[in-house]
Parts: sequence; structure tokens; C-alpha cells
Amino acid sequence: MGKLHQLYNQGQSIWLDYIRRSFTRGGGLAGLVDQGLRGVTSNPTIFEKAISGGDEYDDELRVVMKDSDDPEVIYEHLAITDIREAADTLLPVYRESNRADGYVSLEVSPILAYDTDGTIAAATRLFETVDRPNLMIKIPATREGIPAIKAVICAGINVNVTLIFSISNYESVVEAYLSGLEELAELGGDPSRVASVASFFVSRIDVAVEERLRSAGAKIDGSIAVDNARLAYARFGELFAGPRWERLTRSGALPQRLLWASTGTKSEILPDTFYVDELIGGPTVNTVPPATLDAFLDHGTVSPTLAQGADAARERFEELARLDIDLDAVTDQLQKAGVKSFADSFASLLAGVDEKRQRLAQE
Repeated sequence: MGKLHQLYNQGQSIWLDYIRRSFTRGGGLAGLVDQGLRGVTSNPTIFEKAISGGDEYDDELRVVMKDSDDPEVIYEHLAITDIREAADTLLPVYRESNRADGYVSLEVSPILAYDTDGTIAAATRLFETVDRPNLMIKIPATREGIPAIKAVICAGINVNVTLIFSISNYESVVEAYLSGLEELAELGGDPSRVASVASFFVSRIDVAVEERLRSAGAKIDGSIAVDNARLAYARFGELFAGPRWERLTRSGALPQRLLWASTGTKSEILPDTFYVDELIGGPTVNTVPPATLDAFLDHGTVSPTLAQGADAARERFEELARLDIDLDAVTDQLQKAGVKSFADSFASLLAGVDEKRQRLAQE
């Protein structure tokens, strides 16, 4: 039994943070699905590298640019083709898992991160345009994103809530999910047809906290992000229990699983499989970049680690407070930086598409 199947037996699904035309059409995705891969995520940076990094999109781009010279329209057309093909490859996983896995995630424009109505409209349009039941729309967990998440869930759209860094923000995300399902049921909809994940970002927390620990002259061990994730996992167990959740489960509702994101190690003191090895437990998802997946398949360790060490995590959080390191301030700053980073990547993506369009037009 391969490692991805072993992880699934521990309750964890591995999704890949990568998409590309040659990957979906050349059999790479199908091969990984056979090995136990259970989903795909995407973001503007991934599409920028795919579209601008070669000529595999040029033929379709030439066709699309006859109808539009708008880089965003062209990008969406190219991306939606990839998303549909990946979704079709993963459809058997979606079906055999009873809609728990087999998803492909597509992000709304990052420039809408602070626009509730714009996010709702974009999420609805993309979901309808892609027209695949196993599509998840990525929406950031900003203050303006939270009510959009509730509205989109109520509309029966699958959501990957992204850029979550703090437990308090995570609690707001869960509330949006639960209340969205409740309103959907009240309107006569079917909660069992909607799925969502809450993407908790990890590696960026360690990088930010390391800087502050170094300034305080304290020991650096790269464990704060894992501690944060373990406490979020404990909170997950509390939030998806009790009478309110039990009422929704009678309607067939699925729990909003925690998804570990940003799992490629950025710290020099951590092994390359750290954010997989240390966060194994169910029901969760871990979305990994290709290099991290390769490393884990080569030398990662499958062991139930996620439920361990919650008390020690609380003690380390108390130590941060004693060192005057405000983790809430850190995570708030990280979310804002994440929104900016995604928006910058999106702008770069559109600039790359436009540059290629102009070059192809001159041929």
C-alpha cells in the first residue's frame, strides 16, 4: 500500500497544489489519482507559471484572443479548461467518497478580497461557468469574505475558504459555514450536496514567529505553526459536535474539514516533510506542492501525529505571550500580506497573459 493510501487510512486526504495543461492531459494527474491523490488546488501563481512558462496554451490562446483582448477574460477561459479537465479526472474520487473528496479549487479574483458583493457574484458566475459538481470556489477569510462565504454556501456552492491563520478567524469561518447550511435547509435546499474546507496556512506562521523569537533572544524550534494547527484541530472537534451540528447531520451535511495549506517548508531548520509528518489525522486534508509531495513519497513518515501535544501547544502559546509576541497581531498581518501577495500574483498573471497575447498577435 502506497503512502497516500496509508494517509487516507489515517483519515487524511492529500490534495495537490498544482495544475497545468500537460499535467491534466499527459496522464500525470491520473497517475497520482491511482496512487491515492484525492484533490487539486490552484491559485494565480500556479496559473501564471503554467500559462507564461511555455507554449502549451498558445494554440487555445490564439483562438480566444480572436473574441477578446481582455487578459482576464483570456486567463479565465484557459484556466477553466484546465479546471474542467482536472475535475473530470477526479470525478470518480468524488463519487466513491460520497462527495467528500475529488475536488478542484478555483480562486475568485484576489482583488475582490475586501468586496463582499463582488465575491458572491464572481463565485456564482465561476461555479455556473465551470459546471462541474466537484468544483470548489476559493474565497479568502477576510472580514468581507466571511458573509460572502455564508451566502455562497447558502446558494449550494462548494467553498474552499482560504488564508486562515488564526483560531478566532477559523471560528468565524465555521459559523459562516453552519449558518449558510442552515439557511440552505430552511429554503428547501439539500445540505448534503455542499462541501467546504477551511484552509489553515501553516509555514508562513513559523517564518513570521521565528523573526520575533530571534529578536527576543528566545529558542527557535519551528513548532508554532504546528501548535496552532493542533489547537485548531481540537477546536474543530468542539465546533462540529452538539445539538446544532447533529441537526445538520440529519440533513446529510458534511463537516467542513480543516485543510493544511502552505505546507512547503520555508524555514531552514525544518525538514522538507515537516508539515505533512506532523499534521496527520482525520478528518483533514493536506494540500501539498509537487516538491513536498515528492519528498513525502520518498521519505515521509505516516503516523497519527495531529491529535498529539495540544497541552504542550497551549504552554508554548503562553510562552509567546510572556515574550510579548502577539500571535493574533502576527496572524492578522499574515492574512493581509497573503491577500496582497495573491493580488500581486494575479496582476502579474494578467500582465503575462497580455504580453503573450501581443506577441502571438504579431506572428
